[in-house]
Amino acid sequence: MSEISSIGEFGLIHHLTKDFKTINASTLKAVGDDCAVIDSGGKKTLLTTDLLLEGIHFDLTYVPLRHLGYKAVVVNLSDVYAMNGTPRQITVSLGVSKRFTVEHITELYAGIYAACERYCVDLVGGDTSASVTGLLISITCVGEADEKDIIYRNGAADTNLICVSGDLGAAYMGLQLLERERVASAGQKDFQPDFAGREYLLERQLKPEARRDVINEIRELDIHPTAMIDVSDGLSSELIHICRQSGVGCRIYEDRIPIDYQTAVMAEELNMNLVTAAMNGGEDYELLFTVPLSELEKVEKMKTAHMIGHIVKPSLGTSMVTRDGTEVEICAQGWNAFKEE
Repeated sequence: MSEISSIGEFGLIHHLTKDFKTINASTLKAVGDDCAVIDSGGKKTLLTTDLLLEGIHFDLTYVPLRHLGYKAVVVNLSDVYAMNGTPRQITVSLGVSKRFTVEHITELYAGIYAACERYCVDLVGGDTSASVTGLLISITCVGEADEKDIIYRNGAADTNLICVSGDLGAAYMGLQLLERERVASAGQKDFQPDFAGREYLLERQLKPEARRDVINEIRELDIHPTAMIDVSDGLSSELIHICRQSGVGCRIYEDRIPIDYQTAVMAEELNMNLVTAAMNGGEDYELLFTVPLSELEKVEKMKTAHMIGHIVKPSLGTSMVTRDGTEVEICAQGWNAFKEE
C-alpha cells in the first residue's frame, strides 16, 4: 500500500484523474490548471474550487472568523486571475460542528460578503451540513474570459522572461509569528501577543488579496504572458508546474527574488533561511508568469511585478543562481497537505 504523502497532493490528483477522458466538446480544459475552462457560448467559463479544513488550513486559536471568510473567497478569485479571467460568482458550502453558534457563522459570512463586495462577485448559492470534525469551508468560483485571452500553465517557451508580482515569504512568516505567539500563550490567562512592527506579515497571512491589480496592469501595458499561475504552494512548486507543463527549464536569480523588509527581519529573528522561506513558504497568492523577451520594455514599466529570471531549454533543468553564481536545483518543497509534520 502506498502512503498518499509519498506522492503528494498533485501526484494524487494525477493518479486519480490520468485515465479520465473528457466526453463533452464544451470541456476545453479539465484537470491540471488553476481553473477548468468550459465553452458555454460567447465568453468561456472558468471554474475553480478550494477546500479549507480546520486544523489543516487554519487554526481558529488565532484566525478571526471574519478574516477566514474573506481569505476563503480570495484564494478562489486568485485562481481565476491566474487564468487572466474575471471572477463573477461564488457558491459557499460549509460543514459546521455543534460548537459554532449562529453568531460565529454570521461573522464568517461578514468576511465572505466583504470579499464579494471588494471584487464585484455575487454569492449565488451553496450548501450547509453538520460536521463532527470542526469547520469545513468549500468555495467554488465561476469566472469568465475571452478564449483568446486565457493564459494556461503550459505556454512558456525558451528565452521567455519569468516575472512575479509583489513579494514572497511574508505570509509564511506571518504564520510562523502566529504559531510562536500561540505556543507562548499556552497556559497563560492574560497573555498579550507581541505583534508590534509585524502588521504586514499578519495581514499577508490572515487577509491576503487577489492580484486583480496585476492583471489590470498587464492589460493596460498590452503585455501578453505565455504562462501564468498563482503562488499558493510556494514559488519553487509553481515554477516546476510551469516548467513541467510547458516542457522547459528555468533560471531564476536569488538576488532578484522580491522580499519585504519585515519578512527578512522575522526570518533573522526566528533563525530561518530567508530564501528558503521565500521559495517554499506558500500562501502569497502572487502571480507568477512568463513573457516573451520581445516585451522586455513593457515589463520594465510594471509597478506590480518583478523580473526574476528566464526560461531555458528543458535539458538545462530548473535552477536558482545564488548570489555567488552557484546554480542550485529547484525542488518542489512547498505546501503539501499530506506531508506529516
